[in-house]
Amino acid sequence: VQLQASGGGLVQAGGSLRLSCAASEFIHSNYDTFSNYGMGWFRQPPGKEREFVATINWSGGDSYYADSVKGRFIISRDNALNMVFLQMNSLKPEDTAVYHCAADKTGRASRARHDFDYWGQGTQVTVSS
Repeated sequence: VQLQASGGGLVQAGGSLRLSCAASEFIHSNYDTFSNYGMGWFRQPPGKEREFVATINWSGGDSYYADSVKGRFIISRDNALNMVFLQMNSLKPEDTAVYHCAADKTGRASRARHDFDYWGQGTQVTVSS
């Protein structure tokens, strides 16, 4: 499974960005499709560990957020397009990080890094004050 995140950039505090993650190269079987995977977003601020941001289960019916982004970020997915999104509103300088999407083959809305099986390269988000 290949994951490609995009949509990052430079934005002023209070602004918005929408990140996208496209999934491809599944094993062509009845089981291995995008709609079977739980998807998550993580971020790695400069000089810090990678941290959980948001997650959504296979159907989109279950999602969780880090406390630091709750009420500002929204995770969603479109299984027909093999994509997951992260709408980021009211951005703060502390949201500055490289954002990575990840896929969990169990289909759950997982929150721990070790639960995810595939990772994308990441997209840089910089929020200026």
